Amino acid sequence: MPYYAGLRREEPATRKRIAEGLIRLQKSLVAQKVPKRTLGGDLLIASWNIREFDSTKYGDRVADAYYYIAEVLNHFDLIAIQEVNDDLRALDRVRNLLGSWWKYVVTDVSAKAGGGNDERMAFLYDGRKVTFDGLAGEIVLPPTKVDGLVLQFARTPFVCGFRSGWAKIDLCTVHIYYGDDKALNPRRLEEIQKLAKFLADRARQGAPAAGAAAPASPPTSKTLILLGDFNIFSNGDATLSAITDAGFSIPKVLTERTGTNIDKSKFYDQIAIWRGDRFDETERGGVFDFYEAVFRAEDEPAYENSIPKESSGRRAAYKTWKTFQMSDHLVLWAAFKVDFAEDYLNRIATEPPKDPS
Repeated sequence: MPYYAGLRREEPATRKRIAEGLIRLQKSLVAQKVPKRTLGGDLLIASWNIREFDSTKYGDRVADAYYYIAEVLNHFDLIAIQEVNDDLRALDRVRNLLGSWWKYVVTDVSAKAGGGNDERMAFLYDGRKVTFDGLAGEIVLPPTKVDGLVLQFARTPFVCGFRSGWAKIDLCTVHIYYGDDKALNPRRLEEIQKLAKFLADRARQGAPAAGAAAPASPPTSKTLILLGDFNIFSNGDATLSAITDAGFSIPKVLTERTGTNIDKSKFYDQIAIWRGDRFDETERGGVFDFYEAVFRAEDEPAYENSIPKESSGRRAAYKTWKTFQMSDHLVLWAAFKVDFAEDYLNRIATEPPKDPS
């Protein structure tokens, strides 16, 4: 549970408002079937684009937002976060609320000139359950014989290796180029296609050739998870097909879900799996909508003095302002089995005895 001691330093009205919001948020997490995580249970992985974290475009984030963001993050074990700004104080503030066992790994800032918008990507994880295994890198596409100059990603995809339970997992988080407001922006589609193919080719390395006899003791293979903000409009778009055509699969629990934008009509965020050893899907996962509990329409009067004025002198729209407090993306998550101790013991217990000779 996050540290709430700091609430005592807030003004009484603010303290009361945040406490009431946290209670609603906790109830909403239960109602939306986000499971209570345990240090020895399934691994809960999430992806969340936290809008311009932290930006002052619509004024500073109010204290409420930091507590609510921390509360949401605390219900998952490993989270890929997009749109982390150059200044890491916001991320540090949330981590301090979560506790000293929480850790993060971040990229450098992507260049604004190339469409990267001066943002970072991050992995935040509970160090009691997840271990960083030392792998961290940003993907740069190699030149080909046909094309010596390859168009690179606007925001370089970030790969990190982790261990949890019996599983070794490489995660690649992305924030794919958006461009114009079209489902099939050519550059967006090209980025997804090239990334999915590049990662699939890497995942296939070391696999037995077609028709080859399986080794007596196959090497342990890592699971590869591709997740983040793909700016995919619909589940039927070629942008999503580019991921699955490369060999990745969408967890079954996430194939019939709502979108992750505010009105739940767009499927911007995705989690796709290249499954390795000791890693299984579960029937738990979905989209968590925090706006059912906090920054609701009825909460607008409480924030009136925090909403900045625009050049016209009028206050910015509450529905826009609140997306710079929480986000314009909802949280996509899924639970995965990483504890195979029982399976391992059962296999040993049922193995026929070996001939001593």
